[in-house]
Amino acid sequence: MLKTRFTEMFGVEVPITMGGMTRVGKAKLVAAVANAGALGFITALTPGSPEKLAAEIKKCREMTNKPIGVNLTILPTINPVPYDEYRQVIIESGVKIVETAGNNPAPHLPAFREAGVKVIHKCTSVRHAVKAQSIGVDCVSIDGLECAGHPGEDDVGGLILFPATADKLTIPLLASGGMADARGLVAALALGCDGVNMGTRFMATEEAEIHENVKQAIVANDERGTDLIFRTMHNTARVAKNAISQQVVAIERRGGAKFEDIKDLVAGTRGAQVYDSGDTDYGIWSAGQTQGLIHDIPTCKDLIERIVSEAEAIIRNRLDKVVA
Repeated sequence: MLKTRFTEMFGVEVPITMGGMTRVGKAKLVAAVANAGALGFITALTPGSPEKLAAEIKKCREMTNKPIGVNLTILPTINPVPYDEYRQVIIESGVKIVETAGNNPAPHLPAFREAGVKVIHKCTSVRHAVKAQSIGVDCVSIDGLECAGHPGEDDVGGLILFPATADKLTIPLLASGGMADARGLVAALALGCDGVNMGTRFMATEEAEIHENVKQAIVANDERGTDLIFRTMHNTARVAKNAISQQVVAIERRGGAKFEDIKDLVAGTRGAQVYDSGDTDYGIWSAGQTQGLIHDIPTCKDLIERIVSEAEAIIRNRLDKVVA
């Protein structure tokens, strides 16, 4: 059994989270993660409206009585998002754990605090993690360059970022990006973290409600199977390497690219179609370098039990023998 500040604070059995993933963080997967003793997050914006989020939370509650969370990613959009309404749904639904990402969550913290909701804020740099702690979040999830989605603009890998952040914080810290197995978990604990956050690894599970072709692509890809796009626009995103991502990279390399030049290629509707149809070259979709560590498609229960048991074995049988 692995016990850390994170498991104690959030009432879960193992120091593993399934972070919010757009179009992936749905009730079935989150419930499976929760029932296996870890913490999963429903992505608030995925259902499509505050009312549909309430229904998704209710659906998840019907499948588990373990702690669950909701991810609220706060970003500027062309069409305004009713973030206050989403926040109210989270509170009224009785969810006690929220993962925030994107912009500063400070405007939402007073209402969450009053409702007894603990907040994990996702950061991509030490300075942002320090700021998050200063405004009162309960835990930080720190993303290294290896992660899927947006790793920030500093290009710092987890081996440096995790301990550098741990040195500056007094609240629990989760290692995110590059985490997919027991070795990553043990390494994160050694680097000063209190647990790990995994995304791509949970996409390749039986309960993930995405097309089988996407899962098989993750298994088939190696650590080189990603592209960094939007680099020239200072909004870097790591996505699975495919025909579309390669087009975007080529356009950016020509120089002077504007978002208008690629917006049709990177449209969210195309990415959603990938998950639904299984055409992995139809649009961009997020995946991390951990693809090189993913070799099967287990149930969440089997995956988490494997990671925990192997982590315990590494600590007891390998590391213990290193000390003379």
